[in-house]
Amino acid sequence: MAETEIVEQQQQYEQQDAFEERVIEIARVAKVVKGGRRFRFRVTVVVGDKKGMIGMGSGKANAVPDAMRKASERARRNLRQVNLSGTTIPHESLGIVGGARVYLKPASPGTGVIAAGGVRAVLEVAGVRDILTKSMGSANVLNVVMATFDALHNLRSAQVEAARRGKKVEELLPFWERRKQNA
Repeated sequence: MAETEIVEQQQQYEQQDAFEERVIEIARVAKVVKGGRRFRFRVTVVVGDKKGMIGMGSGKANAVPDAMRKASERARRNLRQVNLSGTTIPHESLGIVGGARVYLKPASPGTGVIAAGGVRAVLEVAGVRDILTKSMGSANVLNVVMATFDALHNLRSAQVEAARRGKKVEELLPFWERRKQNA
């Protein structure tokens, strides 16, 4: 019996190890009460398997390790699939949350991730290696990360978008992909 439990625990750890975890923000937040301020820590974590599965979680606790554990668990529960096109995204996308706007634009291979802060962390754990981004409006880290998630979840695969528009899939591919096919 003990051996099967050990094997099950190892399998659970292996499943968890398949995901890369990034801490985006550790913030000290306060609640004002009658006697003064009550301080806690809010941790924002992003997890992903670098193959299109990503999740975000936020956790609060009196100590940072507890908040990190909560955030990590929530991020793993909120995993979603993102449509990718090789090492980039299939088309341009704009994500808006509150005052934060994040614009994502596909890039040719070798460009790298042109992003900073929370946007870079989200895209790297998603498995995007070539992309151009622009963050506009609010610089609130939590809203910028959620806007990035919004932009990624607005992406459709080339096949779905071609069917919706009544075009061929080849017509919707980025110019560097069309150039390869014509050569």
